[in-house]
Amino acid sequence: MARAPRPSQGGTLRTPPLPPRQGGGSVGLHRFAVATAVATLFLIFAGGLVTSTESGLSVPDWPLSYGRLMPPMVGGVFYEHGHRMVATTVGVLTILLAVWLSRREPRAWVRRVGYGALAAVVAQGVLGGLTVIFLLPTAVSVAHACLAQTFFSLIVTVAVVTSPAWRAAADPNRSPVVRIGAATVAMIFLQLLVGAVMRHTKAGLAIPDFPLALGRIVPPMTSFPVAVAFAHRLGALGVAGCVAGCVIQAFASRRPGLKKTALLLAALVALQITLGAFTVLSRKVVALTTAHVVTGALLLGMALTFTLASLTEKKPARARKEGANLTRRAIA
Repeated sequence: MARAPRPSQGGTLRTPPLPPRQGGGSVGLHRFAVATAVATLFLIFAGGLVTSTESGLSVPDWPLSYGRLMPPMVGGVFYEHGHRMVATTVGVLTILLAVWLSRREPRAWVRRVGYGALAAVVAQGVLGGLTVIFLLPTAVSVAHACLAQTFFSLIVTVAVVTSPAWRAAADPNRSPVVRIGAATVAMIFLQLLVGAVMRHTKAGLAIPDFPLALGRIVPPMTSFPVAVAFAHRLGALGVAGCVAGCVIQAFASRRPGLKKTALLLAALVALQITLGAFTVLSRKVVALTTAHVVTGALLLGMALTFTLASLTEKKPARARKEGANLTRRAIA
């Protein structure tokens, strides 16, 4: 039974302090958000297969496929219609996630991120349909690719901020780690944008050699495909530099969790550059090209996770104990 408020010496009532508000949600919500993020990564893989196999127009109508819900899964239809099936699944998962957030998540900004993800997945479906109806126009195809990365980032954000570790974190921290993390996320997204332009303008082999470019360090900029392919290579160096900065700042922060995430980022960058090199040298083998696309998305998600983790610091053990005692006294 709760104790009645006691009068103070001045005769006024003194109420017990309220417990600190926790950042809501549940372990189940967090796990569902993680599952949705994994499904989204698989969707990006499926979309990468469509582009790598040039199957984008294997199903020429939309929203049906050859006038059916389930056409014969042969040839390029397997990749294109399979992509649509995975996209539908991710759309349903996103609807469920948004509803769950609206009912169980007390933080308004987290709910808004979920609603933004729902709007993004609807827009992504529409862009996918327009891509087919208008026969793969470059602008729409690039927008479709970039919106996929934006949607993935929103889902990753929900997955991170609904985790128990985030909810137990202290007040926001504005350390140099946050700044280099944000810069890295922006640089990776820009690199993915350039990569999307390169893929959808078929400029991936405009520079067919590696590590040189047309036998030179800086190739002659005689055409748009050469320029965009070389810009993509320069972007890879920019991403590598930003990730190196993340590693340096993470180790300077003396936070074990950030150090592990930064090292994983560095490993992903090394893998991504290797995949990019072998994509060119193999003349765009489907498996390598698609792996390059998926690793790029994974790199973006990991950089975002690093940045969000750097925003907060774990409460010291003494502070957690005092907070728990305060909560128990308030509800006694």
